[in-house]
Amino acid sequence: AKDFGVAVFDNASDAVAGAALWLLAVNPQVMRHVCNDLSAVAKSSKPLVVSIAAGITATQLQRWLGGDASIIRAMPNTPALLGAGVTGLYANAHVSAAGRTDAEGLLASAGKTVWIGDEALMDSVTAVSGSGPAYVFLLAEAMEAAAKAEGLDDGAARTLVLQTILGAARMLTESDEAPAELRERVTSPNGTTQAAIEAFQHGGFEALVAGAIAAASERGRQLSAAND
Repeated sequence: AKDFGVAVFDNASDAVAGAALWLLAVNPQVMRHVCNDLSAVAKSSKPLVVSIAAGITATQLQRWLGGDASIIRAMPNTPALLGAGVTGLYANAHVSAAGRTDAEGLLASAGKTVWIGDEALMDSVTAVSGSGPAYVFLLAEAMEAAAKAEGLDDGAARTLVLQTILGAARMLTESDEAPAELRERVTSPNGTTQAAIEAFQHGGFEALVAGAIAAASERGRQLSAAND
């Protein structure tokens, strides 16, 4: 409120008064309580409800809010803080074309948006992009530690790793080529990159990534069941 002049309230009912779109950005564990408190207002005002909560389904939100609520599930990621995020969106059958446009316009302010037709795939969206920045941070952490172990000082290690990740990300997003093609271009036969790639693959890199994303997807389903 101090920095941006936005209105703040002590309770949700005051916050949504007169609002046509509700953005529910709370922890999954408290979403049911928030919705129950707002159910009477939701039934009378019939707002477009946009939820940012991993593992909470549109069916659950509709049941907690009551009636035939128009629900959009959104799963952004933390690069949204820089306007470089990506958000997966799913709309239930009660959302109009105008509602889709409004929600997309809202989330597009934080980066790109992708519509998902099957709500069951929202757990996969969470696993790939919602949690995905942490995977990149983990890689950066490991690369930086390895660089220091090779003898590089802290400053050099950090700059080399971060700029490498930034440059690679730009090549991926600004090129029409597939990741495999870009990787092959950097990998000279019998060179240093090939040696590193083979070490990754011998360690089961691809299977490890697939297992990690599957584990995150399963956790999303568990969150849904735990909050039902």
